[in-house]
Amino acid sequence: MHGRAYLLLQRDFYDLKENNYKGITARPVSEDMMEWEVEIEGLQNSVWQGLVFQLTIHFTSEYNYAPPVVKFVTIPFHPNVDPHTGQPCIDFLDNPKKWNTNYTLSSILLALQVMLSNPVLENPVNLEAARILTKDESLYRTILKLFNRPLQMKDDSQELPKDPHKCIGPTKTTAFSDYYQAWSRIATSKATEYYRTALLKDPHFIGQYYKWKKMDLQHHKEWNLK
Repeated sequence: MHGRAYLLLQRDFYDLKENNYKGITARPVSEDMMEWEVEIEGLQNSVWQGLVFQLTIHFTSEYNYAPPVVKFVTIPFHPNVDPHTGQPCIDFLDNPKKWNTNYTLSSILLALQVMLSNPVLENPVNLEAARILTKDESLYRTILKLFNRPLQMKDDSQELPKDPHKCIGPTKTTAFSDYYQAWSRIATSKATEYYRTALLKDPHFIGQYYKWKKMDLQHHKEWNLK
């Protein structure tokens, strides 16, 4: 007999299938549904449009009395993602006291998608990402394109799988304004000590990117082919 958490996650799973939010793909990878793999694509008309972010979500038997643990598989260069742990800064995930039993798997995934495409720059956990994004968005876009791959669906079919342990494909569009309104109520980014990713410890890193940027402007077509 399955426990409460399993039944709730099964409900959340079918709810997610029914809504089919654009740019969100999720599937359980364990029989008890406690472990999930997720791919989230950046929203349109944002710096992160066309980029895909992979995450894992770990639930416990305490769900939905307690929030799950969310981590990025490949940590993105993002102001609101801890560059060491890969954990996103969302208040109801950071602080169990702010968790609400009304939150569902869909709530978590939508909040993550909005956080990725609408970063909070006031108190970022990755100060270097926030600094570059604020001062030079073009350079920031270059960094993102180098270290992120576009989403590639294995099956182009829009038909939902009968097996509940198969991926959920994105088919439904949700307006950015709706996302933004929802995120403005829950966005958070806790201040921490100054973090740098290992890549940015290289003193020649920023200079090299400016050289690549200059090459891109001078030889745009040739550079894109490379």
